[in-house]
Amino acid sequence: MKPLLVSACLLGFCCKYSGGSNRLPDEALESLRRRYRLIPVCPEAAGGLPTPRDPSERRGERVVSCRGRDVTAEYRKGAETALALARRYGIKAALLQSRSPSCGSGRIYDGSFTGALIPGDGVTAELLKAHGIRVTGEWKELLKENGAI
Repeated sequence: MKPLLVSACLLGFCCKYSGGSNRLPDEALESLRRRYRLIPVCPEAAGGLPTPRDPSERRGERVVSCRGRDVTAEYRKGAETALALARRYGIKAALLQSRSPSCGSGRIYDGSFTGALIPGDGVTAELLKAHGIRVTGEWKELLKENGAI
């Protein structure tokens, strides 16, 4: 069974900035578990940030909290941890939380804390992609590729 790196919040871990999760529907989790060995990661927690924590957004190469605190170092540390996990388990693909300053792939919040989206990747998604790991925020896409849908 192929390993798949997954944002822990998608698996129901309460590590989202607000203290909650972004748990996928049961049917999605069940289908993913039948096809992949799920390896959870929360880059923000792995980088040393608490849960709950202030929301943060990317501003170019930096990540800044809604209170103006630069949390770039924590996000980079978490991204390195995610990459280390991917290497350890031979992971070639990751299912990460959409729009996140860490995990977002293709579209992220613009740094204004207004809900506006821009093209771009979160810190972890960017690092994983730079090392040849496919990143998506769409679980249906993964299941389609494997003939589950």
